[in-house]
Amino acid sequence: MAAITASMVKDLREKTGAGMMDCKAALKETDGDVEAAVDWLRKKGLAKAAKKAGRTAADGLVAYAIRENKGALVEVNAETDFVARNETFQKMVREIADLAADKAGDTESLKAATYPGTDKTVDEHVAQMVGSIGENMAVRRAATLEVGQGAVVPYVHTPIADRAGKIGVLVALEGTGDAEELQSVGKQIAMHVAAARPQALNIESLDPALVEREKTVLADQARASGKPEQIIEKMVEGRLRKFYEESVLLEQIFVIDGETKVADVAGKIGAKLTGYLRFELGEGIEKEADDFAAEVASLSKG
Repeated sequence: MAAITASMVKDLREKTGAGMMDCKAALKETDGDVEAAVDWLRKKGLAKAAKKAGRTAADGLVAYAIRENKGALVEVNAETDFVARNETFQKMVREIADLAADKAGDTESLKAATYPGTDKTVDEHVAQMVGSIGENMAVRRAATLEVGQGAVVPYVHTPIADRAGKIGVLVALEGTGDAEELQSVGKQIAMHVAAARPQALNIESLDPALVEREKTVLADQARASGKPEQIIEKMVEGRLRKFYEESVLLEQIFVIDGETKVADVAGKIGAKLTGYLRFELGEGIEKEADDFAAEVASLSKG
């Protein structure tokens, strides 16, 4: 039987995105034949898809698609960065983003839509890919932005592939000005959104419960200073304005110049910022810690 080396396992993992131990087992079963091992993993992977579905999928890609005055943003999760760098996975995520922009913008509609070139739904196609690539995957979320006149402008922070990366942003600018200027300013605002993490477009769209909670905290802090109630009310109003400046996109100071309100940045070119989307890969997902060193060490055993 051929000796199974770490470099062979690494090569197979890069080809398939499968886990190290699965790759090692495949090479043992196929006497070190890498191409046969690829087929073996694909066949066994389909049978193991249900087990893999229980694993935490907190990596993957965020991708966008633009169609004239409309844009879509999607997040498709996988277990590891290895899969995020797999060209087959990248192509699938872009095609899912395209489908969101063309036909099905919300998450549930997207999952139920027919995957291009197949008779399967997006969910069914992703499940098939779980078996083929060897990791749990899922379409986590999708959303769209659209303008009547103007531009929806995309930005990917830390890009990994064409139109895809770890943080994706779309901004919607309504206006009839120069198209190139809209794109240029839109990209700068999108970069701001990526960095500043606003919680809402404007004060009115902030979660009322969040605002009330903030008011309560600020009032308690002010009372601790021993001030009378009428002074406390004014202190809360002032501190709440600061909260809005930190949390609301149109109230934030533009990170590019450090002095202009974001709302005024769009206004300078005769446009109005009407919406934004910001997806950060894996936000809100608790990911189990990986002991990669231990995984590598296990390759030298039996």
